[in-house]
Amino acid sequence: MIKCVSNKKVYATKELAEEALIEAHSQFDYKGKGPIAVYQCDDCGYFHLTSKGSVNQKLAELLKGDKIQRTREANQWLHKIKRK
Repeated sequence: MIKCVSNKKVYATKELAEEALIEAHSQFDYKGKGPIAVYQCDDCGYFHLTSKGSVNQKLAELLKGDKIQRTREANQWLHKIKRK
């Protein structure tokens, strides 16, 4: 497993980090907080999520529509069903 001195989760590519960013927003309702972008780390050379800077373009496009909200609601229902 790849590690970084920052102790942040490491993603091998920008694409994987963007997928993780979108998945995180599909799982959690950050209400204006939480990760909004990805960046390449100067220490390890891999990618991390960040709550600073400009909103990732792919994330911004999905947030404009209702796809992330619908996915989040579907995940909440799945969680409820699994708990029964």
